[in-house]
Amino acid sequence: MESNMLKPNEICDAAVGAGCTKAGLNISQQAILGTLAGAFIAVGGVVSAVVSHSITNVGLAKFAGGAVFPVGLMLVVICGAELFTGNCLMVVPLAGGEIDFESMIKNWIVVYIFNFVGSVLVAFLVFEGGVFGLSSGKLGGTVIKVASTKAALPFGTAFCSGIMCNFLVCLAVWGAFAAKDIVGKVMIIWFPIMTFVTCGFEHCVANMYFLMAGIFAKSNPSFVATSGLSQDKIISGMGVVHNLIPVTLGNIVGGAVLVAMSYFIVYKHHRAYEKKSIAYK
Repeated sequence: MESNMLKPNEICDAAVGAGCTKAGLNISQQAILGTLAGAFIAVGGVVSAVVSHSITNVGLAKFAGGAVFPVGLMLVVICGAELFTGNCLMVVPLAGGEIDFESMIKNWIVVYIFNFVGSVLVAFLVFEGGVFGLSSGKLGGTVIKVASTKAALPFGTAFCSGIMCNFLVCLAVWGAFAAKDIVGKVMIIWFPIMTFVTCGFEHCVANMYFLMAGIFAKSNPSFVATSGLSQDKIISGMGVVHNLIPVTLGNIVGGAVLVAMSYFIVYKHHRAYEKKSIAYK
């Protein structure tokens, strides 16, 4: 009887195939799929904020937001899109010589830029659509506070939080390779993503939405008043950069090193080493 999931070593082979496919996409494909992924993750951010903003118990609010946020990665994996954080797994075929460094970096750069485009598009549409006005503008104030808090994180804090975030995100993507049906993919994606959001770890693409949503929201004086923040504490354009640089670097370490390289060493490098050892005997 055929198994309904791949074995761990088979997941590694699937990751290699996926990485090669991603490296072979042309720039227009990467741009469109990158925009979609940014929009999908932003949608997860929107519903997370809507669900959690009026819950007074901090732990329950975090869990409620974490429970619905995974819809973004579910759409990326099941519908198909290019997400920078998940594409850190392209290090597996790179390490095995299946793709070259230039192809991987080109993919990362194009996808990252258009993830930002998709995130900003959703942030703008949600702002103009009046969603931030929920609860008499309380959601708008919360959006500003969340963005301002992220922008004020010290470099080391944002970097380490980014590592933990993409460690979990890439495990969710890695696990999704194992499942052969949609239900299985949904289940393996939900738990790690719920965990990272509930714990408050930093995801660069999600932050593209949260930070830019804060930028849009601060243009409304009533939202600013609801946030309770003074002008010097409210997010600025430089705050976006201040957050995204360390978070992006941390995400690369968490996904490319902790997940991709770990599994490559176990299932690819050692396999090649053992074959060489047998040949020498």
